[in-house]
Amino acid sequence: MDSLEMILLFDYYGDLLTERQKLCFDMHYNQDLSLGEIAQELSISRQAVYDNLSRTEALLRNMEEKTGLVSRDRLFRKAMSTIGEKAAVLAKHPDAAVAQLASEILSCVNAFEE
Repeated sequence: MDSLEMILLFDYYGDLLTERQKLCFDMHYNQDLSLGEIAQELSISRQAVYDNLSRTEALLRNMEEKTGLVSRDRLFRKAMSTIGEKAAVLAKHPDAAVAQLASEILSCVNAFEE
């Protein structure tokens, strides 16, 4: 799993981690510090940082496997995008009632994007 995927999982499930896990994760993924730099900053061994990050990453992946929130959100966003595209086409329909309904659908799609 790449860094962006880990950061996304952290955005969803980060509040379920300990403060130490959050700190190590932030230092590594957001501040781009090496394991050695994190170890020095926290006055712990490099191995302890590695173990902490490994457990944290495993927890985040496990949470996604069990809940599927990120996957469902991606599907939802893709569906909303498709609905928006189709409604935009229908909004140009010559029948005023169809165009009005399409505009209402677009308003709903836009509300979800905010």
